[in-house]
Amino acid sequence: MTSAPTPEAELSAADARRIALRAQGFLGAPDRRGGVRGVLRHLGAVQLDTISVLARSHELIPYARLGAVGRSSVEDAYWTETHAFEYWSHAACILPIEEWPHFAFRRRAYRNRPHWNHQLTDGAYEQVIKQLRTEGPLTATELGGAKNKGEWWDWSESKVAVERALMYGEVVCTERRSWKRVYDLAERAVPQELLHDDLDDRECRRRLVRLAGEALGIGTRSDIADYHRLKNEEFDEVVEDSGLVPVTVEGWGKPAWADPAALATPARGRHRTTLLSPFDSLIWERPRTERIFGFTHRLEAYVPKPKRVYGYFAMPLLAGGELLGRVDPAREGSTLVARHASLDTPKAVEPMAKALVEAAGWVGCTNVRVERVTPAELGPRLTAAVAAELG
Repeated sequence: MTSAPTPEAELSAADARRIALRAQGFLGAPDRRGGVRGVLRHLGAVQLDTISVLARSHELIPYARLGAVGRSSVEDAYWTETHAFEYWSHAACILPIEEWPHFAFRRRAYRNRPHWNHQLTDGAYEQVIKQLRTEGPLTATELGGAKNKGEWWDWSESKVAVERALMYGEVVCTERRSWKRVYDLAERAVPQELLHDDLDDRECRRRLVRLAGEALGIGTRSDIADYHRLKNEEFDEVVEDSGLVPVTVEGWGKPAWADPAALATPARGRHRTTLLSPFDSLIWERPRTERIFGFTHRLEAYVPKPKRVYGYFAMPLLAGGELLGRVDPAREGSTLVARHASLDTPKAVEPMAKALVEAAGWVGCTNVRVERVTPAELGPRLTAAVAAELG
């Protein structure tokens, strides 16, 4: 571990929070000209997840920043004209295509170690490559089937082969079609000027640390390393050359680094009021969320139903630069249902109503129904506020 850096700036906790919000696109006027592609390039990674309640998480990310961007245009913005690729970053993420060279270190690492304990028969890997070369982009089903008629993890040989080729970088996921990955050869899908793996591991990591610092605005060692799932020691090796500057933040109790551009001007502007996906990069790391916002959030989708406190897919409410509560939404026809709205303060009532009605309109719902509110005494106020927003 490196020694503590000599700080170049001392920031209040409030300043650090505003810097983080602006860096993530929630403070100040949104870049509507850049649209969804601009959000992707600004964040550097948009996490994917199978859960779809209001919408899938990769749709919720640009919505949270831009407002009611057309849902049909989101997928096109990511995938048309080879603007992005899917790979392992913070988790399975959509990444800007220009960052393909900087994941060479991860592709090399995957090639140098076995995966999943799946054995392939001779020629199975080569057959998948040959089929893609001959037939063009294909899903696992089109390659011969994704499963062996068993449980979801019982992958077919062709699925194992194509996923291995994806990790090695010989194959690229160029889009999701009905949530299925569509695979193509990297030599065909990645622009030729980017199709190289000649950057050494250090340069790749240096770039990803810099990108993470810019996307977060400010962060601790673990915050920045975790953004693209680097190890802390990998962060230590490159941080001095990354261009990030050391800072101290009131109450953080640990060294931090910031993007110099984030320190150049005061973080001011209009705050966005919105519901956040639990997989949003503003809040995806729980310790950072607790440190910056004093807010503890846990995705309960995989918690047994009787043990859930906030709900299956509780979405935090961001308003005024603070996290003020959360809501577990559902859709019933043309009605958005707030199954459980948990408000941390009475001042969350109006923002929650606004966020619910805006989200309803975005997904094509014309009504909002509030079922349960905690604390219960705020229930009538929230129901009335929603009715007022609906007009």
